[in-house]
Amino acid sequence: MLARSWGRVLGVLAVLVVLLVVAVAWRAASEAPPPTRIARALATSISLPGRPPVLAWPSEGEAAVQVEGVAGAFASSGARAPVPIASVAKVMTAYLTLLAHPLAPGQQGFKLTITPANVGEEGQRVALDQSVLPVRSGERITERQALQALLLPSANNIAWLLAEHEGGLRAFVARMNETAKRLGMSATTYTDPSGFTPTTVSSASDQLRLARAAMRLPVFAELANERSARLPVAGRVLNYNALVGEDGYVGVKTGSDDAAGGCLMFAKRALVAGRTVMVLGVVLGQRAGPLVDAALFSARRLGDSAARALRMETVLPAGSRVLDVSAADGRRTFAASAQAMRALGWGGMSVRVNVAVAPSAKGNRVRAGQRLASVSLEGIVSPSVTAALATRALGGPSLGWRLSHLF
Repeated sequence: MLARSWGRVLGVLAVLVVLLVVAVAWRAASEAPPPTRIARALATSISLPGRPPVLAWPSEGEAAVQVEGVAGAFASSGARAPVPIASVAKVMTAYLTLLAHPLAPGQQGFKLTITPANVGEEGQRVALDQSVLPVRSGERITERQALQALLLPSANNIAWLLAEHEGGLRAFVARMNETAKRLGMSATTYTDPSGFTPTTVSSASDQLRLARAAMRLPVFAELANERSARLPVAGRVLNYNALVGEDGYVGVKTGSDDAAGGCLMFAKRALVAGRTVMVLGVVLGQRAGPLVDAALFSARRLGDSAARALRMETVLPAGSRVLDVSAADGRRTFAASAQAMRALGWGGMSVRVNVAVAPSAKGNRVRAGQRLASVSLEGIVSPSVTAALATRALGGPSLGWRLSHLF
């Protein structure tokens, strides 16, 4: 009788043990394991293959050059010190005028009326050997015509006329300096709207910042690319920038006087690997011969050499390791780039690499071929984005690992 009772007790205990084991195993199997761990395996920047280019820098003065849209394609030479910039200052005058009074294609904008005082001022500037636009009392000049006079024959009298129209000389010069500060032009001080005074100073690198901003205004870019224009009284006027219309040059502005030497802010379109890019540059303080000619010569050599140095190179081959992925039990896989990525720039230029992890990558299982991230490069690249795909599957942790981490 007693033996029979113990048998029943042991039977019940055995059943309970089995149920406990089943419950524990079920819990271990159903418990959500920790998510996979993801670590970036790709560098934050990659250098384009090849050596940095040897650009045709001027032997004197300051210079700077950049490829628009390519963050690393920037270089400069010279002291980067504030120096007189002569009529290159008129770029800021034109830029501010267009910011305040934008022009659509074909629009003429506001009108200026020439007064007897304006005519007298023109004569005084001619006596000082300044560049001017001939004007007549009672004549009406549109905003577009004023900007043409400013950018092509570099008319000092029109620069001052625009400043007076925009709230007076003092207020306008203050706006010039405020805008320079906003653009990061820390070596720049404007004291007049034309650049005639030698106290209007800047650096090549600073003026390059302004070139980028100004050339993004379609009407400014259009006007700076005109070889000539027909204006009231003066008739046909020519652009002092003789590079315009040649070999892809599309602007921007000359400047010259004894204090500044020859200066030029320039823009050149270049075709590289089927893409049109804009090379922007500035040369200041050129004195090897007639000043404007010296600036044009130096700018052409620099712009052409910068364009020749550009190329499209593969910086991220297909199959490059992008992410390392590991499960809680130590098993690993990785994500690789699905396509090769090419970037435009110069040899040795650093290209920034961005990796955005997909939300679906943060679960506890990974499928082979699953998109775990997107990869993009900064600048002009092809393709602009590629996927990072898991090279093999990564299931959840084993039952043994689950049991060992159950309590």
